[in-house]
Amino acid sequence: MANSYRVDERGILNNFAIEPKMYVEESNKAGFTPYAELLNGRLAMIGFASLLILELSTGHGLIWWLQNL
Repeated sequence: MANSYRVDERGILNNFAIEPKMYVEESNKAGFTPYAELLNGRLAMIGFASLLILELSTGHGLIWWLQNL
């Protein structure tokens, strides 16, 4: 690390961090994309697992909980 410090435009020394290289991701994350399908699948698995935990811990299922609100 030959030059591990930075001086900003006001002349203030910043020796705690080196600025990371920035990049812009060009892929679209809206619509029917592989990213959206992975996110949807993961959220469905979390919901299913939480329903199983609810039923195992209380002895009643989701329908019983919805009827007794």
